[in-house]
Amino acid sequence: MAPIKRKIIFVDDEPNVLQGLRRMLRSMRAKWDMTFAEGPQAALEILKSMPHDVIVSDMRMPGMDGAQLLREVKTHYPTMVRIILSGQSEQEKILRAIGPTHRYLSKPCDPDVIKLTIESSCNLRESIQDPILLKVISDTETLPSLPGIYQEIMSAMEDETSSLKSIGTILSRDMAMTAKVLHVANSAFYGQHHHVSSAEQAVALLGVDTMRALVLQAHIFSTFDWEKLQKFSIEKIWNHSITSASFARMIAAEETTDQWVIEDSFASGLLHDIGKLVLATNFPSQYEEVLTLAQTENIEDWEAEKTILNTTHMAIGAHLLDLWGLPDSILEALAFHHHPGTVGHHSFTPLTAVHIADTLDKKGELSTDKSKEGTVDFPYLESLGLTERIHQWSAV
Repeated sequence: MAPIKRKIIFVDDEPNVLQGLRRMLRSMRAKWDMTFAEGPQAALEILKSMPHDVIVSDMRMPGMDGAQLLREVKTHYPTMVRIILSGQSEQEKILRAIGPTHRYLSKPCDPDVIKLTIESSCNLRESIQDPILLKVISDTETLPSLPGIYQEIMSAMEDETSSLKSIGTILSRDMAMTAKVLHVANSAFYGQHHHVSSAEQAVALLGVDTMRALVLQAHIFSTFDWEKLQKFSIEKIWNHSITSASFARMIAAEETTDQWVIEDSFASGLLHDIGKLVLATNFPSQYEEVLTLAQTENIEDWEAEKTILNTTHMAIGAHLLDLWGLPDSILEALAFHHHPGTVGHHSFTPLTAVHIADTLDKKGELSTDKSKEGTVDFPYLESLGLTERIHQWSAV
């Protein structure tokens, strides 16, 4: 049986642009069923009669622009992957596009970038079978922060004297804020040629005025009434994320001088459990069941998630942050930090650092007893030639 083709719709008000995309992506006809719509209204009419997996829209179009179109698509077709393909745009348009848009690609765009973006988003999307979960991930525009840090950043944004450094320091302490600001900073709107993997880098790139507009106008940060959840502790997950991030960065600094690996290790450690926020805030009663099962059966949270929700926080977090355009090294650490050996790498990466840091924080040590439950993945470390480093890492 032939594999089902992914359905992709491209939208632009200029026929010549659509013809260029058609020619540029001709090689994908065996994998994609592509539709080319001349303008937003034509696209919406097509979507009424034929479901699609991905929409790629221009930003500047008369009448209804790309941000408005993707907001309509989000409302009526919530599981679709939504991508803006655009040249430079005014800040007001960018702010409106932040919510409904998953990815932002520059125009003109290298065809390989378009292909990789769509394929990556679809691959992770297909790993989650439950349509309700897919809708929740696709709908997610913000994630809730620790209440104290949320109030701190709001106060800083309202203070005209706040510096880039002070803003970056606040953001770097919260996984939800870091994830969202990296989503914005890694978009093509800001013309980065290398990925941004720290809150401090993101704030330096965006500037105080843009950050203030994003927070106070676009509302990119949010809170949640954590008292609704009796067993889920936001303080516990926050402490674990901060500690894991610090451990991961120190471990990476022991193994490499590559600053990108070191910074990506910190970001991966901070974000590795972000899928738990998605699950706990959107499925509070089911996640309470997850935590109860994990406690009573003495199993890992991800094992209980698989039983109750038929997915894991690793898959959920990786899919969301892939939609948000975070770098592959971070996505890999999120998706495989409990099973690093399944990736097949033969070198130290942020995944290695996060796997070790996560275990070290939870267990308090890195046991050399291979038969003991909950220890690090020894076959994986052996394949990297790193087992002798265990005692050194335990001392960080």
